[in-house]
Parts: sequence; structure tokens; C-alpha cells
Amino acid sequence: MTNEASVHGLGISVDDGGEEGAPVVVLEARGEALPIFISADQAKSISHAVEERPFERPLTHDLFVEMLTEFGGAVDRVRIDELAENTFLAKIDAERYRGGDREDVVLDARPSDAIAIALRVGCPIMVDDVVLDAAGRPPEEFEV
Repeated sequence: MTNEASVHGLGISVDDGGEEGAPVVVLEARGEALPIFISADQAKSISHAVEERPFERPLTHDLFVEMLTEFGGAVDRVRIDELAENTFLAKIDAERYRGGDREDVVLDARPSDAIAIALRVGCPIMVDDVVLDAAGRPPEEFEV
């Protein structure tokens, strides 16, 4: 089963000694928090989308959405649907039209890219139960 998620926040991981580490986006689904480590560039892109604050120049995710739209496509939803060797895997479910016929398209993606795109187009972010069962945490564990 899949669960709709929202971005609970962005932060920086901190180890037991108080040392800062990698940026992290925290999703909330099924009453649980799902931390996903991301790059600084991805964090910046997600932050701009969460705050609905455009960047001076189009970022890669903005360009992707614009190109997809120009070529007759649309993003329907994104899914974080697997966890393999401590790596989250995601899909972008999209559609395109050819000759008036709708065609479903599934694109493999990094979760951070999928989240950044979903925030830009306003589509659902879905997380599979298998992922939440393996990596979900109580939300109070995170200060974002």
C-alpha cells in the first residue's frame, strides 16, 4: 500500500558528537517521519519549492518541468517505492499525449529529484509501506 506524504522539513544531520553532516529532507507519511539524505544542491532546490520562492534562473527541476510540459507531458505523482542497500528509490509517474491518445510513462528518479519536481507541479508524493516499515521514525525524533 502507498501513503501520501508531505515535506515535514529540511535540515542538516547531526551525529552523536554534535558534528553537522549531510542535508536531509524529512517526509511525513502514515504518522511517521522518513529522513532522506540529499545533496546541498537538492536541498536548495527543495527549499525554493517549499517556500514558493523562484530562483533567479531556472534550476534543473524547473527546466525538467518546463520541458515535459512543452513536449505534451505532465507529472501525475511521484513514488518512493523501494529501499535497496540503504538507498531510497523513486519513480515519477507521468503522462504524455500522442495523436490525442494518453500514454502512461514511468521515469526512474532519485527521491530528492522526485520530491523537488512534485513540489513544483503540486502532485502527490507517495511512499510505499515497505519503505516506511524499514526506515520510518517517530516524528518527534527530528527537529527541522
